[in-house]
Amino acid sequence: MKMKTVIDVFWRGILVIWSLSIILPLFWIVYESLKTNQEFFQNIWSFPEKLQWHNYRQAWVSMDFNRVILNTLYYVGTSLIIGTFLTVLNAYALTRVEFKGRKFLWATILISLFLPGINALVPQYVLMRELHLTNSLTGLIILDSLGESVFFLMLMSGFMQSLPKELEEGAFMDGASLFQVFRKIILPLSMPGIVTIAIFKFIGLYNNFLAPFIYLGSEEKYTIGVSMYFANQRMQYSSDWVTLFAGVIIAMVPPTILFIFFQRKVMEGATLGSVKG
Repeated sequence: MKMKTVIDVFWRGILVIWSLSIILPLFWIVYESLKTNQEFFQNIWSFPEKLQWHNYRQAWVSMDFNRVILNTLYYVGTSLIIGTFLTVLNAYALTRVEFKGRKFLWATILISLFLPGINALVPQYVLMRELHLTNSLTGLIILDSLGESVFFLMLMSGFMQSLPKELEEGAFMDGASLFQVFRKIILPLSMPGIVTIAIFKFIGLYNNFLAPFIYLGSEEKYTIGVSMYFANQRMQYSSDWVTLFAGVIIAMVPPTILFIFFQRKVMEGATLGSVKG
């Protein structure tokens, strides 16, 4: 019993240290964003003498967050809706519909887990260029929506496998079509899993940097990740670090609020699929 208590204390201590390694840098960025540049260069560890809230207004204007957020909402929102629907549809076809070659197709999809995603970067770019979809938010949406994630597909499939097969069989006996079963039975029952992958997809799309950086050439089309990158690059000429820190905090607000409100659904959806009923 004593050994178990010692081990519990040890692991809790590790978790506390891990939490502090995340919280303290964020706290540091917050109070740095409320300084003047003079205070920042004099002592990066000191607290501000007076809170400079106007740094956030300056960051919003200088980084053109009005345009950047609209671009990001269009890219993330459209990709999220289309991509989530396709993931749910694919998971339903692979786990609940019997057809010839289904197991082979599923095995082929799983094999792709061992292939680094960076390998597809060059052929994807060549294809996008030939289709004239580069430097286009719509082209980026098509690329991200049709590029299925094996992780999300496995998560959704695991959840759907836990649903009783008798529900579908009863609906088919009553004359329901395959689409009606999917729309009226599978979709409502799969909502916890759908919410889970939708949140994960949102965070992934919102933080996506590589694809927008490669495919978007016009500043007017930059998403928030690319905009923050170039704002950081400009610091070697302007050294306005407190404004950059304020911009970082602004960029962190949407995914943080989303996770705070939906963290319980994320946990429920991530565990429900592991129990087969």
